[in-house]
Amino acid sequence: MIGDSIFEADLGRTAANFAPETPLTFLTWAAQVYPDKIAVVHGQKRFTYREFDQRCRRLASALQRRGIDVGDTVAVMSPNAPAMLEAHFGVPMAGAVLNALNFRLDAPGIAFILSHGEAKLLITDREMSPVIKQALAKQERRIPVVDIDDVLAEGGELLGETDYEALLAEGDPDFRWQPPADEWQAITLNYTSGTTGNPKGVVYHHRGAFLNALGNALVFGLSRDSVYLWTLPMFHCNGWSYPWAVTAVAGTHVCLRRADPALIFPLIKQHRVTHLCGAPIVLNMLVHAPDDQKVRFEQTVEVATGGAAPPSAIIAAMERMGFRVTHLYGLTESFGPSTYCAPKAHWAGADLETKAREMARQGVRYPTLFEQAVLDPATMAPGPADGETIGELMLRGNTIMKGYLKNPKATTDSLAGGWLHTGDLGVVHPDGYVEIKDRSKDIIISGGENISSLEVEETLYRHPQVMEAAVVAHPDDKWGETPCAFVTLKPGAKDVTAENIIQWCRERLAHFKAPRTVVFGPLPKTSTGKIQKYVLRQRAKEF
Repeated sequence: MIGDSIFEADLGRTAANFAPETPLTFLTWAAQVYPDKIAVVHGQKRFTYREFDQRCRRLASALQRRGIDVGDTVAVMSPNAPAMLEAHFGVPMAGAVLNALNFRLDAPGIAFILSHGEAKLLITDREMSPVIKQALAKQERRIPVVDIDDVLAEGGELLGETDYEALLAEGDPDFRWQPPADEWQAITLNYTSGTTGNPKGVVYHHRGAFLNALGNALVFGLSRDSVYLWTLPMFHCNGWSYPWAVTAVAGTHVCLRRADPALIFPLIKQHRVTHLCGAPIVLNMLVHAPDDQKVRFEQTVEVATGGAAPPSAIIAAMERMGFRVTHLYGLTESFGPSTYCAPKAHWAGADLETKAREMARQGVRYPTLFEQAVLDPATMAPGPADGETIGELMLRGNTIMKGYLKNPKATTDSLAGGWLHTGDLGVVHPDGYVEIKDRSKDIIISGGENISSLEVEETLYRHPQVMEAAVVAHPDDKWGETPCAFVTLKPGAKDVTAENIIQWCRERLAHFKAPRTVVFGPLPKTSTGKIQKYVLRQRAKEF
């Protein structure tokens, strides 16, 4: 027993040898070590780390003076601008919980979150006022509002009693914040982009945020020389923990209100950006941007992507443009990234297409994740690392959520057996790298054979005229189900027929895996850019 060990007797925790882990300490460190280094760039504005730290302390102080207490929720509706970045430090410095709102949601969705999360204060960007005004009208209680009057905002109106800069002026730049009493104390509240019904509120804790930020820095090679462009929304899993990760190394945050290639390429060149993140849809957008928007730059730009397996064709195209892609995997429930496709030595000599196919695998666990495994969900037993035996990818460790807010059943189900059940089906290759084959609900069973929709989609993306693709099950009287492909063609694509697409797949896949049905047109997406397969499954039933 550990309590009986000679190394435990009279050797207890004290203030000298133990402190709760929190990512808030990263900002304190950066401001002490690099006070005059540029921390934040926003249009013509520049904030040093000293100023960044003072602004966050002012925010925390002002919130406390307004009655915000430990465990209270502060909601923020903002694009990737300084106020949202500061909220990731200032709100928890006050002991409160940050709820970064998804600005792509409609008014009913925002209204539900404000009510369910019991927001005590709402800080909102002027540009988002139309949807916020409607959401506030649906509340049964009054929520105080503070406006962000960003000079780069386009349109909108001021809804609040004061503006953000005036709120900061109320606070003390030397405010002495206290670390959480318990490192498992809630730090943020994020809502899943659920496909049906109301979203679930995922609660993060200080310890997980601290560790995942360090995991990002290790995996993505962040340093004090890093210049990080905010192409990934900070509302999405708290920007995959990068507000804390970039600050942990005293890198520079370059804010960007919207992900637009016409803005991204010039900013990369102007600020010598070294790192950026984005879902595969962002990479797709950069690859297919008009030539007159693309700007050549001298440095190699590290790009982390995740959310779905990026097609190898997209990875290859990004590499040709001067980007180096790292494939990440994770969920809202795992603080964003938990798994990455660690580079292999032989990639240096491999052709680009071969390398890109290997890079599309999800890979190995973060060094800050305790364990990941592909298990049989019925028996919880691991299968062989043969690259063929399918199981459910499961995770566990300190970078897993506390649980779902006000939803104990969903929490219990999700964390059953001591693992986070991801719902993703995958295999383990002989080299230990995990590859996701499908979501459990997206696997297609045709004539008793399992067909991975991701494998078919990967083949479709290699077609020279295909820009986006999604594959779902189509009911079939004989086979039970057959693959149905929904395809968006590249601008200017000509003479591409369903027969062309089917034949392309039959030449590259086992024939039973090739789609029997092809539908052309734009693909429905969630507010975070994920293709809404449940919508496509319903459409497929109508053919």
